[in-house]
Amino acid sequence: MKTKVLALAAAVAAAAAFALPAGAQTVEGPKVSWKLSTWGNPRAFTKGIEHIAEVVKERTGGNFTIEIFYGEALSKARENLDGIKLGAFDAAQLCNFYHPGKNPAWMIFTMPFLPIGDWDVREKVTRAMYKHPAFIADMDGWNAMPYMSALLPQYEFLGRGEPPLKLSDWNGKRVRAGGGLGLAMEVLGATRTTVPATEVYTSMERGTVDAASFPYTYAHAAYKIPEVADWFTNNMSPGTSECGTVFSKTSYGKLPEQYKALLEDVLDEAYDVQVQAYIDIDKKNLPDFKAKLQEILYTPEQLAEFQKVAGTPVWDQWVAENQEKFDARGLLNDLLAEIEKAQKGS
Repeated sequence: MKTKVLALAAAVAAAAAFALPAGAQTVEGPKVSWKLSTWGNPRAFTKGIEHIAEVVKERTGGNFTIEIFYGEALSKARENLDGIKLGAFDAAQLCNFYHPGKNPAWMIFTMPFLPIGDWDVREKVTRAMYKHPAFIADMDGWNAMPYMSALLPQYEFLGRGEPPLKLSDWNGKRVRAGGGLGLAMEVLGATRTTVPATEVYTSMERGTVDAASFPYTYAHAAYKIPEVADWFTNNMSPGTSECGTVFSKTSYGKLPEQYKALLEDVLDEAYDVQVQAYIDIDKKNLPDFKAKLQEILYTPEQLAEFQKVAGTPVWDQWVAENQEKFDARGLLNDLLAEIEKAQKGS
């Protein structure tokens, strides 16, 4: 891990104390109050946007505030883009695989085995792709604009019942896995579903879902999945998805320029806070998982075979299914180019 990431703890502590960074200037401006819609409770996933809300309020002397509404208080997770379009709130968090038809280009980040496991690479690539015309076009239809990625970690599975000790054991299992990850699991014979995060606990408890993939380990713990699980995978790392924060174009357009600049200036430290939150929660969760659940580790040979049959073939399948909707092949090429660029610069 690079020095930047290793040194985050001090920055996070300073942020918690609500102290202005050295040399930071108070930003003058009018009273503006935004509402942001999300789901679930405060957790590692929300640390980045929470930090932004804190800093914006502090730097403007309370004149610009972003109030975060948790637990789907303003909108269902699948309907946050609809709420933005209707002007029901000013900002929202979203996950691409909750509504693939609403953000088809964003689904590129669900492709399995993309080489973006490193935090620095992931941040650079995602920030670049948020400016990609295809990503912007997806959001234009909802009067939304991309702002900040939640930089989800790689996914792993927690499950109930017979553990999949071999990849062939996934055959017939009902799994919560969206997008390209879901397609990859179908290659193994699993049946995929896209149950919202807030409904996974009940689905597993009732036996309608055998296993659930979440960003590892924070989301499993946040949604209390270990309480209804018997086992977990610890080295499958088949991919991730893309969740993040978008702004209403109308609300953003009304902001004074100094507030827009402030939202841009705070991004670097917010991404640092976001990454550190995942690192910290893993240190707490992983020992608990190992103590309570059966750990499943696949051999390098098994993982290589999985990647062979469910990596590039799934990418090609996704391109074929979407090429008539937009330049899916061009988008994939652009993403791979950004990954290569970020890896060389790391």
